[in-house]
Amino acid sequence: MMTMPRLLTAALAVFIAMPAPADHPTNLDHLLRQVKEASSREAVLRKEREQRFLAEQADREQLLATMRAAVKRERARGDALKQRFETNEAELQTLETDLGERTGNLGELFGTVRQTANDLHATFRESLVRTQFPGRAEWLDGLASARKLPDITELERFWLLMQQEIGESGQVARFTGEVTGTDGIARPQEVLRIGVFDAVADGRYLQFHPDSGRLAELSRQPARRDRALAAELAAAQNGHRPMVIDPSRGALLGLLVQAPNLEERIHQAGLIGYLIIVLGVAGLLIVTWRLFYLTTTARRVRQQLREPDSPSEHNPLGRVLLAVTDLRTTATETLELQLDEAILRELPPLGRGQGLVKLLAATAPLLGLLGTVTGMIVTFQSISLFGTGDPRLMASGISQALMTTVLGLVVAVPLLFFHNLMAARSRALVQILDEQSAGIVARRRERT
Repeated sequence: MMTMPRLLTAALAVFIAMPAPADHPTNLDHLLRQVKEASSREAVLRKEREQRFLAEQADREQLLATMRAAVKRERARGDALKQRFETNEAELQTLETDLGERTGNLGELFGTVRQTANDLHATFRESLVRTQFPGRAEWLDGLASARKLPDITELERFWLLMQQEIGESGQVARFTGEVTGTDGIARPQEVLRIGVFDAVADGRYLQFHPDSGRLAELSRQPARRDRALAAELAAAQNGHRPMVIDPSRGALLGLLVQAPNLEERIHQAGLIGYLIIVLGVAGLLIVTWRLFYLTTTARRVRQQLREPDSPSEHNPLGRVLLAVTDLRTTATETLELQLDEAILRELPPLGRGQGLVKLLAATAPLLGLLGTVTGMIVTFQSISLFGTGDPRLMASGISQALMTTVLGLVVAVPLLFFHNLMAARSRALVQILDEQSAGIVARRRERT
């Protein structure tokens, strides 16, 4: 039996573990009674928990049995599906073999159609006819990627599409389409399409962009005569008209935008090119002035030859005649010296400017050579910095080298020609003066 001290100790332990009751024990009997009541309540709670556990255990066992039955059914179903899959796979293989045997040459036809549709899709996409018939070849993507044989309707449609492209490539058609101007704004305009080569609107050439499917005006148009032909063709209603076309289907017109014009080429020559042009303009001004003077002087000299008895001070021959008209001496030597002096006074005005023109004609090629050297220096510097991977980095220096040489020759050749022309005309005038002075001396000797 449990002794009293042990019973008290257990009671105190239960009392400490339990929440403090509302009333505090006043003596040992009261404490013992509370301990018994707590033990009774704990027993009841344990019994309830045990009953709930047993109930839940039964439910879980039932659920486990249900899940095991479901797993068994699914495994059986999986085995059946696997068997069915293997059966279908074998049947599919048999059907494919049978299909290959039955199609025969149709398989080759199918491959040819798919390859042709794939190749022609890019052609139709980049064709100028697309601007007049947008979206006409979009269905070719499905035909090119189809996994089944095309039917007769698709083959006929494909054939008609190819026939349309062939027919439109040789036609001149008019239609209204969106044209993007140089300002970036798209406007509806009447477009004249020349086969698959060119398209013009309002006398201006257009460029087709396959990515966007739009027409745009070229930022730089061809020569004026070519635009005039395009405008004449656009205004014509029938008959035949000459026309300049791009056989590369827009590639050459696209490169036209990048090709520099004369002004840009001159700018490529740089400072040396500008200096050569200034020298050329100065030389042409001098040549114009001197040729006008020599021409006018030659006309006055010829008029003086027709009137030898009326010498004039407005021409070299008249001034030479006036120099000996009032000469009273009859000595031939004196007369010759007087004529020589008069002719020598007329030589500087007749030969004025020729030396300067000759100097400019000789200086221009030298400046061109200087520009060539400086341009090659720039090119070699670009090569040393960036290598030779991109030729466009060397284009600036090479353009400068070549354009300065060209400008030097363009200036030197005409100036050299005009210099010879000026020299020839001045020599002709001097020859006339010499002839007339010799005639005067001869006539004076006959008199004496």
